Amino acid sequence: MKPFNPSVLVLALALAGTAACSRAGEPPAAPGTPRPPVVRAIEAQGLEVFGEFAAPGGLRGFAGLAGQRPMAIYVTPDGGHAVIGMLVDAKGQDVGQAELERLVAAPVSKRVWAQLEASHWVRDGRPDAPRVVYAFSDPNCPYCNRFWRAARPWVDSGKVQLRHILVGVIRDDSANKAAAILTAAAPSEALARNETTYATGGITGAPTVTAAIRAQLDANERLMLELGFQGTPGILFRDDKGLVQRRSGLPAEADLPVVLGAR
Repeated sequence: MKPFNPSVLVLALALAGTAACSRAGEPPAAPGTPRPPVVRAIEAQGLEVFGEFAAPGGLRGFAGLAGQRPMAIYVTPDGGHAVIGMLVDAKGQDVGQAELERLVAAPVSKRVWAQLEASHWVRDGRPDAPRVVYAFSDPNCPYCNRFWRAARPWVDSGKVQLRHILVGVIRDDSANKAAAILTAAAPSEALARNETTYATGGITGAPTVTAAIRAQLDANERLMLELGFQGTPGILFRDDKGLVQRRSGLPAEADLPVVLGAR
């Protein structure tokens, strides 16, 4: 069997616009009903299945996650074939969107937020700020510095607390600078000093990176990659529904109120 590629979504256009697709969804199978063979085969290749939902046309709908991407799986009545991706009705509406949010987005958001909270981060802003935003940051990253500066009105007003998850990936001394911040008597002040003096070289790096700090930086980098970021800044925040949203790179100015909230 050809390995499942989670980066490819198959659009179920062949099923769109049919009478079956325009009817209300069939009820999901009763609890305890075995998953079809094709779903088990996909699970064995890395797709995480969270649950089943009502689907039209005699299909069985399953909500899954490939990497960090929620996706729907529609299984034929014989259980031997599946279409992975979006199924639309005669009005062009995605019939599985709400179920993906309910079955996948909400629990995954909770899981991701817990991972972020448990990571090694440096606080930037008031401890009691009503909004928390995480950012994977490298002390030598120019776009991280620009995001830090752009966020000052929100942070300085007490509306937002940034939590910088430091990594050392850009330059040879990035890890040393991150170590200097993490081991400082006041890490938040050391972080601010690096950002305010960024144009002139930033903070002086630690002479050595201890094994303990190296382990923290490595764990932060693994989490960054696991969450789908290939570089810095990698920004995560919760929207009005409590779902985790992400931005890869420096947000556009018009996007800052979405990321940071009302100014």
